[in-house]
Amino acid sequence: MSHNVLYAQSGGVTAVINASACGVIETAQRHPEYFGKVFAARDGILGILREELYDLSGVSPAEIAALRHTPGGAFGSCRADLGEPDTHPAQYERLLDVIQAHDIGTFIYNGGGGSMLTAAKVARFARARNLDLTVIGVPKTIDNDLPMTDTSPGFGSAAKYIATSVREVARDLAAMSGTSTKVFVLEVMGRHAGWLAAAAGLAFETDDPPLLLLFPERSFNPADFLAALQLRVQHYGCCIVIVAEGLLCADGTFCAQEQTSSTFGHEQLGGMAPQIAAMSRGLGYKTHWAVSDYFQRSARHLASRVDVDQAYACGAAAITYAMAGQSDVMVAIERLSDEPYLWSLGAVPLDDVADVELPVPPAYIRADGYGITDAARRYMQPLIQGEDLPPFRNGLPVFAQLNFELAVKRLPEWGGKP
Repeated sequence: MSHNVLYAQSGGVTAVINASACGVIETAQRHPEYFGKVFAARDGILGILREELYDLSGVSPAEIAALRHTPGGAFGSCRADLGEPDTHPAQYERLLDVIQAHDIGTFIYNGGGGSMLTAAKVARFARARNLDLTVIGVPKTIDNDLPMTDTSPGFGSAAKYIATSVREVARDLAAMSGTSTKVFVLEVMGRHAGWLAAAAGLAFETDDPPLLLLFPERSFNPADFLAALQLRVQHYGCCIVIVAEGLLCADGTFCAQEQTSSTFGHEQLGGMAPQIAAMSRGLGYKTHWAVSDYFQRSARHLASRVDVDQAYACGAAAITYAMAGQSDVMVAIERLSDEPYLWSLGAVPLDDVADVELPVPPAYIRADGYGITDAARRYMQPLIQGEDLPPFRNGLPVFAQLNFELAVKRLPEWGGKP
C-alpha cells in the first residue's frame, strides 16, 4: 500500500524555494506505485502540529508547474523549532497523531540549518518509536551557510541580484560623485556568514575596485575602515560599501542588533547601514544608504538559471531517495568541476548539518579584509550563471495564484505551542 507524502517549507523563503516544491510534487505524483497523496503543511512545522495540511490532489499540473517560477513560499513558512522529546513530549505525540491520521510515510522539510535540526529531531523520534517514516531534508538558504553541500539553493539568485545591483549602482554613483554623493552603503543579510557580502565582489572584475566589503568573519575596526574608505574616494572619487548585518565589533558582539529573538536561537539584526553611513558623513562625504532586506531573497525576475535548476533537482531527488529507501538525510550538491561547472547530487546525514553554520573561508577573503580573492570568484561565478525569466504580462511578472484546499481535520484542535 502506498503512503502519503508531506512537504513543508521553513525559515526565510527565497526566489527558488518553490522550484524545490515543484520538484517534490511533480516527482511524487509521477510515481503512484510508491506514493499516495501529496500534502503540503501550511506554515511549516506549525501547520503539522495544527493539522493544517493542503491536499494537492486537485491542483492542476499547470498550477504546480507555475511554482517553478514563483518566489516566496507558496505554502507559508515559519521560524519555529521543535523542543526535545523529553522536555516537549506533547509536541511529538501530536506529530505522531497527525502522521498516523493522514497516513504519512515520507516527510520532506525544505529549509536551512535550523530547519535541518527540526528534520533531524523528527527523524530521531521516528527511529525511537520504530515509525515507518522516511525523513528527507531539502537545502535552502540565501545565506549559503549549510555545510556539506557545494551551495544552498537560493544563494545563487540572491548573489546574482546583489552583484547586478551593485554593478548598476556603481554607474549611478560614478556619474554623481563629482558634485553629489560619494559613498553608497548597502546592508545585506548574513548573521555569521558573509556570503552575500562576498557576492557583491562579483560586480567588479578588477582586484581593487571602488568597493569595500565588511564581513562578519572579520571584526570591525572603525579607524582602519575609515582610512580604507578615504583611499578609495581619493583614488576613484567614490566608493560603495557592502556591510553584512552580522558585522562584529572587536569585543565579539554584534555591532547592530534590533532585538533579541528566541527563533532558532537567533538574534534579529539590522541597522549597520545607517551606522556606516554616519561614519562616512563624518569624513565630509555625502552618503546614501539602503538595506537590501527582502529584495535580495525574492528577486525572481533576476534568478540564476543554475540556482533554479539546482533547487528543482534537490526537490526531485528527495523523492528519488525516498523511493530508494534512504532516510534521515539531506540532499546535497557536489561540485565536479569549476569550468565547465558540473555538479551532481548526493545525500548527507541530517545530524551532520543540523544547525551548523558554514562561514566564508579565509582563503576567500582578501588579505586586507575588504574584498574577495580569485578563489572566491571561481567558487561563486558559476552559481550566478544563466537567466530564468518568469512569464510576463502587461510588463510585470506573472506568478502562481494557487487556491489550496486544506484537508479535512481528523483530530482535535492543537492547543499547544512549538
